[in-house]
Amino acid sequence: MMLTAPTYLSVEGAYVDLLRLACESPEHRIEARGNAAREVIGVAFQLPNPRQRLPYIAARKANPVFHFAEALWYLAGRRDLAMIGYYTPSMRSSSPDGVNLGGSAYGHALFNPAAGDTVSPFDRVLELLRTEADSKRGYLPVFSATELTSADNPDMACLAGLHLLVREGHLHMVCNMRANDLDCGLLSDVFSFTMIQEYAAVQLGLRLGHYTHTIGSAHVNECNVERVKRVLNEAELRRTRPQFPFPVMPQATGPDTIRRVLEHEELLRTNTARYSADEIRRLGFEVYWQQVLLLFEVYRQIQHDEADTVSRDVLDALLPNLRWLVGRKWASCAAAAEVSAR
Repeated sequence: MMLTAPTYLSVEGAYVDLLRLACESPEHRIEARGNAAREVIGVAFQLPNPRQRLPYIAARKANPVFHFAEALWYLAGRRDLAMIGYYTPSMRSSSPDGVNLGGSAYGHALFNPAAGDTVSPFDRVLELLRTEADSKRGYLPVFSATELTSADNPDMACLAGLHLLVREGHLHMVCNMRANDLDCGLLSDVFSFTMIQEYAAVQLGLRLGHYTHTIGSAHVNECNVERVKRVLNEAELRRTRPQFPFPVMPQATGPDTIRRVLEHEELLRTNTARYSADEIRRLGFEVYWQQVLLLFEVYRQIQHDEADTVSRDVLDALLPNLRWLVGRKWASCAAAAEVSAR
């Protein structure tokens, strides 16, 4: 196979290299809509194993709760702030009406029928790939030219589209971004899009292929440069890095799974329910999805309970990689930081 983009064992390597490129060797210094940034144009990378979608850099404090919430929000085809605004309140400023999001609600464009259709673009593409395995037409556009009609559009899609390609029993994906904030947006985008890729592979009964991420404007905002320098410094100085495999999405995963997980997510988000680790095990989900609900329970305790620490039984039930991340993200989960890398 001829490679046209550098490859990385995990998203972490691509993240660090692109941060270094934009911060230390920018092609341009721009100030679009008042946001000063350092920019490189036309970059790409490839992940042969798209499941390695999380970085383990203490200075970055990646948030696995938000990553899973956003991916599920996309997979459910939603655009409401009620859910996603709970996990990242800053997104509320991008809503034109305070109720829904616009262009950044990628799942709404992918998983809901377009006007005049009864089937979603995602399901149309799966239908195509089931009948024409070598097709080049499996493209899912997200960015719309109509988004340009409003000069003050507060929420224009950064994702141009996702291209699904079946080759030799594998489902590959190429993502086209018109722009990517390398510090704030890249990690969550890659996490969600590779989850969508894996979900599609499960629906088609195919093995997970490689993921290619292409960016038109790859940039780091000047206001975040100091944090980026701390990330780069940690990556430069450490002799070893945590090694955590990411689990495989169960083959039984389908729309009903997403719906059921989100039913419990809403109960936790609204503090209507609270779960112990044992109660989550008894809900009938496979271990993969139990982990997601454990994360949502962690966040429920952080948001709604007055205790200084998250319950140890929930933290101990998390997989080591998720425990490592939450232990560095929140002081109330500090016990998790004691978990050694494997």
